[in-house]
Amino acid sequence: MSRARPRGGGNPRSGTPGTAPGWSRACGAGRHGASLARVDDPGGDADDRGRRARDALAGGRFVDIRWVEETGSTNADVLELARGGEAAGTVVVAERQTAGRGRRGRTWEAPAGAALTFTILLRPRASVAGLATMAAAVAAAEAVESLAGVRPALKWPNDLVWPGDGSGPDRKLAGILAEAEWPPGATASGGWTRPTTERVAVAVGIGLNVAWRGRFPAELVDVAVSLDELTAPSGPPDRVDLLVALVRRLDELDRSLETDGGPEALRAAWAGRSATIGRRVRVDLGADDVVGTAVDLTAEGHLVVETVEGERRVLAVGDVVHLRDR
Repeated sequence: MSRARPRGGGNPRSGTPGTAPGWSRACGAGRHGASLARVDDPGGDADDRGRRARDALAGGRFVDIRWVEETGSTNADVLELARGGEAAGTVVVAERQTAGRGRRGRTWEAPAGAALTFTILLRPRASVAGLATMAAAVAAAEAVESLAGVRPALKWPNDLVWPGDGSGPDRKLAGILAEAEWPPGATASGGWTRPTTERVAVAVGIGLNVAWRGRFPAELVDVAVSLDELTAPSGPPDRVDLLVALVRRLDELDRSLETDGGPEALRAAWAGRSATIGRRVRVDLGADDVVGTAVDLTAEGHLVVETVEGERRVLAVGDVVHLRDR
């Protein structure tokens, strides 16, 4: 992740199904990588890391780890695998992405080995598919806390930030992009509904800065952070260990979304780590901005903002800027 820059051409992707925070609609079936990631791809260290991850996750549901040296976009690879019928829990990890992407048409770059960049395939019910970003964020934050001993906060809709408590400017530690592949003729494919039985393929991409200390470009020094900076003088956690912890927790959260109380428990877990709720914010909606105080999160993961005019706005998408208290 990190190093965001606007793509040339095109419009920001619309949310899927138009109201899910941190979402992008998957467009087209073209492959963005030099080759689709496979377990038996050559790659030396990547092969070793993939084998270690699979061994650690053996016996679980999410065990199909495909770790490669380079690909275009792990999200594009996983969406293509989804079209081919691959099961939930398929994971593509890349040492380097040449066409990695973020929200609103941005692209993402990181030096090889500096970040943990991967995408996991989920197949949730469509009624809870919009919570995939929240689930990934909670899983990532918990994995980082358990292995690195630091507690990142969650910035709506899709970032892990540090410190996140208002004590200093928030710097981005990780970003998440969830893209859905709606089956032809699906109830929700043409717009937002709340189906209860349909399932949708969701590619959840995560980029976590691990070992960038002293190497961030000048324009990112004040806005991004990596784990090795937060854990210094000790080194950062091993990326395989981070992946295993994150995937295990995401498996648990994904299962819990199938239960009656799962979505609310996830909302509460996200809110408990939020860097946004209770803060003064400006939310960029593209056509206009909303300025006010973030006061709550809905069951669907939408942000509730009490504006300076005294109105309550429920926002499904938007870029949040945390404002300093007056």
